[in-house]
Amino acid sequence: MHQVKIFKGLESNLAGLEKEMNSWLAENRVKVFQIFGNLAATSGERNEQNSLAAYPYVASDVFMVVVYEVTS
Repeated sequence: MHQVKIFKGLESNLAGLEKEMNSWLAENRVKVFQIFGNLAATSGERNEQNSLAAYPYVASDVFMVVVYEVTS
Protein backbone atom coordinates (compact mmCIF):
# COMPACT_ATOMS: atom_id res chain seq x y z
CA MET A 1 0.00 0.00 0.00
CA HIS A 2 1.30 3.45 -0.91
CA GLN A 3 1.95 5.87 1.94
CA VAL A 4 3.16 9.46 2.11
CA LYS A 5 5.74 11.27 4.23
CA ILE A 6 5.57 15.06 4.31
CA PHE A 7 8.60 17.26 4.95
CA LYS A 8 8.52 21.03 5.50
CA GLY A 9 11.42 23.42 5.61
CA LEU A 10 12.52 26.90 4.70
CA GLU A 11 13.94 28.07 1.41
CA SER A 12 16.84 29.56 3.34
CA ASN A 13 17.74 26.12 4.75
CA LEU A 14 17.46 23.73 1.81
CA ALA A 15 20.57 21.85 2.93
CA GLY A 16 18.88 21.07 6.25
CA LEU A 17 15.73 19.83 4.51
CA GLU A 18 17.82 17.70 2.17
CA LYS A 19 19.71 16.21 5.14
CA GLU A 20 16.44 15.48 6.97
CA MET A 21 14.95 13.74 3.93
CA ASN A 22 18.10 11.73 3.18
CA SER A 23 18.38 10.64 6.82
CA TRP A 24 14.76 9.48 6.85
CA LEU A 25 15.25 7.56 3.60
CA ALA A 26 18.43 5.91 4.91
CA GLU A 27 16.83 4.91 8.23
CA ASN A 28 13.63 3.45 6.80
CA ARG A 29 13.29 0.46 4.52
CA VAL A 30 11.07 2.00 1.86
CA LYS A 31 10.58 1.76 -1.86
CA VAL A 32 10.15 5.29 -3.20
CA PHE A 33 7.63 5.78 -5.99
CA GLN A 34 7.68 9.55 -6.28
CA ILE A 35 9.10 12.68 -4.67
CA PHE A 36 7.56 16.05 -5.40
CA GLY A 37 7.38 19.43 -3.76
CA ASN A 38 6.32 23.02 -3.83
CA LEU A 39 7.80 26.38 -2.92
CA ALA A 40 5.16 28.58 -1.27
CA ALA A 41 4.68 32.15 -2.34
CA THR A 42 6.50 34.63 -0.13
CA SER A 43 4.26 36.34 2.37
CA GLY A 44 4.68 38.77 5.22
CA GLU A 45 7.11 41.56 5.82
CA ARG A 46 10.86 41.21 6.10
CA ASN A 47 12.32 42.03 9.49
CA GLU A 48 15.27 40.91 11.60
CA GLN A 49 13.26 38.18 13.32
CA ASN A 50 11.98 36.38 10.21
CA SER A 51 14.79 36.59 7.67
CA LEU A 52 18.46 35.74 7.60
CA ALA A 53 20.87 38.54 6.79
CA ALA A 54 22.06 36.63 3.72
CA TYR A 55 18.59 36.77 2.16
CA PRO A 56 17.07 40.10 1.11
CA TYR A 57 13.57 38.61 1.28
CA VAL A 58 11.42 36.53 3.61
CA ALA A 59 12.28 32.86 3.15
CA SER A 60 9.40 30.83 1.73
CA ASP A 61 8.19 27.48 3.01
CA VAL A 62 9.30 24.42 1.06
CA PHE A 63 6.92 21.45 1.09
CA MET A 64 8.18 18.02 -0.01
CA VAL A 65 6.20 14.78 -0.28
CA VAL A 66 7.61 11.28 -0.61
CA VAL A 67 5.24 8.60 -1.91
CA TYR A 68 6.56 5.25 -0.74
CA GLU A 69 5.84 1.68 0.26
CA VAL A 70 7.33 -0.07 3.27
CA THR A 71 9.55 -3.02 2.31
CA SER A 72 10.49 -5.93 4.54
